[in-house]
Amino acid sequence: MIKYMKGNLLEDSSEALVNTVNTVGVMGKGIALQFKQAFPEVFREYEKSCRKNEVETGKMHIVDTSALVGPKYIINFPTKQHWKEKTKMSYITEGLKDLVKNVQELGIRSIAIPPLGCGNGGLDWSEVKPLIEKAFKDLDVDVRIYEPVGSPKADEMKIGTKTPRMTTSRALLLASLNQYKEPDYRLSVLEVQKVAYFIQETGEPLKLNFTKEKYGPYAENLNFVLQRLEGHFIRGYGDRNRSAEIYLINSAEQKAFDYLKNSKTETKRLERIRKVIEGFETPYGMELLATVHWVIKTKCPTSNEELIAEVQEWNARKKELFPQKHIIKAYEHLKKVLINKTETTTG
Repeated sequence: MIKYMKGNLLEDSSEALVNTVNTVGVMGKGIALQFKQAFPEVFREYEKSCRKNEVETGKMHIVDTSALVGPKYIINFPTKQHWKEKTKMSYITEGLKDLVKNVQELGIRSIAIPPLGCGNGGLDWSEVKPLIEKAFKDLDVDVRIYEPVGSPKADEMKIGTKTPRMTTSRALLLASLNQYKEPDYRLSVLEVQKVAYFIQETGEPLKLNFTKEKYGPYAENLNFVLQRLEGHFIRGYGDRNRSAEIYLINSAEQKAFDYLKNSKTETKRLERIRKVIEGFETPYGMELLATVHWVIKTKCPTSNEELIAEVQEWNARKKELFPQKHIIKAYEHLKKVLINKTETTTG
């Protein structure tokens, strides 16, 4: 029997839950990231199999959880080869054949299936849905199909990872997020990215690889840091498929301050970070401030006019968004709180 469901597939009571994956060992977005966060041991098995080139389209990667409660099987359904690519319909049709085969061989009596290849995969649900129906129509199995609506809120997604240990870098990030605005303020990923950028620019080796992107300096590997903290020290990061609203939980700010309080170097750094971002605590302000700093650092403009030109030539968006007076205001602020005298060449 086929039922159509809405909501959080990971909370379904079925014997088997289907996850959509690629073949290169990355669960970085969407429902795959939700599974990674909820079932870290399943991710480790999947990652190990990918390293051995054992995960391929058209074939299910099945993990027996051996759990007394919750799903008995997590079935990783490859809908892509590389995570950057779109899904091909052939991956779905061939995969469904193997999925049905494994359901029969394992004697699975109930299964929850997401909208295979839709969303990040780019396929049309109206074309995928009848393929799933056809594949299971003759099976005596309770099939629950989760349609591409009603995904769980970011702060309601299941987390099964272990609490990470506190480190200087994590403590600085958490403490900086706490002092960014009033305690109940929820930050966008853009704001968190820029806070992390300035933590690193004050000398803390976060090992983040910032590059020039649409909204200013951006580090892809910061997402792995946020995934690790999610559910333990922060909430609201979610699965990267929706606008994040990140906030601290579990007294994270106190734990961070307690960790840093005995280090004069780090407490001074935290105060410096506060002064850097002070007055610019909005998505607009942080993008402006980080963009201006990046230009000064990488382009070394020799005049205000050259600085303005470099910022506005970044892309059409910044040219329209940032007026000259705001660019100069950000520069004057940075000159006071962050930029070394050797970097201060404009005027």
